[in-house]
Amino acid sequence: MTTPTPGPARAFPSALEPIVLPNLSIGNFASVLRMVQKVGGSARLVASARDLSNARKIILAGVGAFDNGMASLRDGGWIDALNEAVLGRQVPVLGICLGMQLMCKTSEEGRFSGLGWIDGEVKRFDAAGDVHLKVPHMGWNTVTVVKANPLIATDSSEQRFYFVHSYYATCHDAVDVLATAHYGCDFTAALSHGNIYGVQFHPEKSHRFGMTLMKNFVAL
Repeated sequence: MTTPTPGPARAFPSALEPIVLPNLSIGNFASVLRMVQKVGGSARLVASARDLSNARKIILAGVGAFDNGMASLRDGGWIDALNEAVLGRQVPVLGICLGMQLMCKTSEEGRFSGLGWIDGEVKRFDAAGDVHLKVPHMGWNTVTVVKANPLIATDSSEQRFYFVHSYYATCHDAVDVLATAHYGCDFTAALSHGNIYGVQFHPEKSHRFGMTLMKNFVAL
């Protein structure tokens, strides 16, 4: 009788997903997923809030209007699951662009309340006093790191990231401001509060500086 040759061992998925991105239908997630993979991480776009229960890290990405973003979170049943993961289990989360703004309490752009993880509000750039200030703020800008953090190096004198936005977050507690940039006024370019991180710029479009930031988030 011939003994059957064992086949290759079956690969079972990890009990914990490395990084998950909620699919909020408010942005192009492909470039974020590619950057995570490029720096050696593993990420997955998920369509159900149930998938957050096994997340080790979360990226909340999106573009567009504040109310549309909050409506997507509400209608998809994401809010309770995000609160349980981020506030309950202290899962590290990175908000990108609109994703960072949704972490605040309110926005001048809309009437819905935000997630409220950050004590702050979102304001619009005021071009009324500066005829040369074009809104949206679009393009490369220098970012100044104002506190030690695990995401953005504090020993580099000039770090440039790519921005596309008309609104910016203001933090009521200055300790939550991680980095600033200037466009008509100084504004919050990145924030952090415990396991919560947010960046107004797009790391997935910011070449080497963006790659370094994403690599650092993957390594948390």
